[in-house]
Amino acid sequence: MEAWGLGFFMISACAFGVLLEHPASPVNRAIPDETLRRVLMGMAMGLTAIINVYSPWGKRSGGHLNPSTTLTFFRLGKVKKWDALFYALSQFAGGIIGVFIASVALGKLPGHPSVNYVATIPGMQGIAVAFIAELIISFILISVVLRVSNTERLHRFTGLFAGAMVALYISIEAPISGMSMNPARTLGSALSADAWTALWIYFIAPISGMLLAAEVYVRTRGARGVICAKFHHQNEHRCIFRCGYKKS
Repeated sequence: MEAWGLGFFMISACAFGVLLEHPASPVNRAIPDETLRRVLMGMAMGLTAIINVYSPWGKRSGGHLNPSTTLTFFRLGKVKKWDALFYALSQFAGGIIGVFIASVALGKLPGHPSVNYVATIPGMQGIAVAFIAELIISFILISVVLRVSNTERLHRFTGLFAGAMVALYISIEAPISGMSMNPARTLGSALSADAWTALWIYFIAPISGMLLAAEVYVRTRGARGVICAKFHHQNEHRCIFRCGYKKS
């Protein structure tokens, strides 16, 4: 489920990347403004993230789709060691396979330099700025997820908040770092694009940012303030995590 979720995200990213950025696309020609195309890309990927979280499989798996997120919930004591390991392996597999499926379905189109398999690489501001940007957006994302998912009147909207932040980040931050927050997502694109520029950023910064956010949350709200690792828990699907809802 986690593999399919990230795989679907990467298929969607490649498809919308081709639609919006490939010079042969009528949409690209109809929308010459790069910023507007990026906003549309953000909306598309934010909606994809929301669909993943609220899909039957997302409701069952928790909708992490990101090794950094899974590791953060492991640090918070909500995911068991072996679950965390196999979640991460599945997410990496999903990212790689998703780009491969998109390549098969779309042929050479995702490989065009204007799309480049939606690879995440540092922008013109450089590697250091890209690292800081990835650290900050990862910190903010997981801080919001923890606050919303553990607030009774808001928790069912966690996926909407996460999707909205993905859309906002792609619209605003993508020119700085490529907007990853996800080592599995970056590796999936890098393998097909042969784009290895500062790959370490997309492993270290998202994990560090999310773990730092978890530490701040625990110190301000306490470890008991984290109820579950699912983005959407109020559903009929079984929960495999160390779940606080089971005690209520």
